[in-house]
Amino acid sequence: MYIQSATKEFIQELIANNKREFGRTLNEYRNIEIKKGVIEHAEGSAQVTFGNTKVLAGVKITVGEPMHDKPNEGNLITGAELLPMASAEYEMGPPSPEAIEVARVIDRGIRAAGIIDTAALFIEEGKVWDIFVDIYVLNYDGNLFDAGTMAATVALLSARMPKLEGDKVISEGVTDKLKTNGIITSCTFAKASGKIFIDPDGNEEKFMDSRITIANDGKEIRAMQKGLAGGFTLPELNEAVEISFEKHNELKSLMERALGE
Repeated sequence: MYIQSATKEFIQELIANNKREFGRTLNEYRNIEIKKGVIEHAEGSAQVTFGNTKVLAGVKITVGEPMHDKPNEGNLITGAELLPMASAEYEMGPPSPEAIEVARVIDRGIRAAGIIDTAALFIEEGKVWDIFVDIYVLNYDGNLFDAGTMAATVALLSARMPKLEGDKVISEGVTDKLKTNGIITSCTFAKASGKIFIDPDGNEEKFMDSRITIANDGKEIRAMQKGLAGGFTLPELNEAVEISFEKHNELKSLMERALGE
């Protein structure tokens, strides 16, 4: 308890003085690395690291049934697993509230930006393509939302579209890419000591008062999700939105570079 209190005071003092651990500025991301095609038998996959946070996303495409309220559209299903190997706080079992939130925030941004045209996934009456995006947290050190969004997006943009021959789904040897539209990025901001800063790491997340994630496609805000009990003033929110658009180009460039490799 004493060590945790000392860490809290250390983190809050740094933030109050516009500083962070390891020399980052308040509006600076950690080092980001992206690798695509890391799961051999997935239609698409990507591994993303933000500093010590490591997230893996895999895409699987199968034939399924449409939703009752959308009979002429395919389905996008996003899930997240916080693996015990990633943190001592994670346990095996049903999805935790934290895992559900991660999946929903990532799904909301991708869905709202229209990255996947679900109408194009219609096959015939009662039969559509299901796109499963599975996100696995391999190591936790903060900001799963932005790392997960990047991993899921790169996995989708690099995915290959299987073929349907009769009732058999053919994935081996296909070359056609999954039809996608644009790139979505998310920027997560934390608030502590009265300051707003981007990409909170694990220590900073322990002691932040509030959090907001803003997803945009470079043109419009597509989704926003606030967390924790603290709040943001309107000027703080406007500043975060402006920074999220500036960072979109930076994050998009990293993703395009990885997709081109």
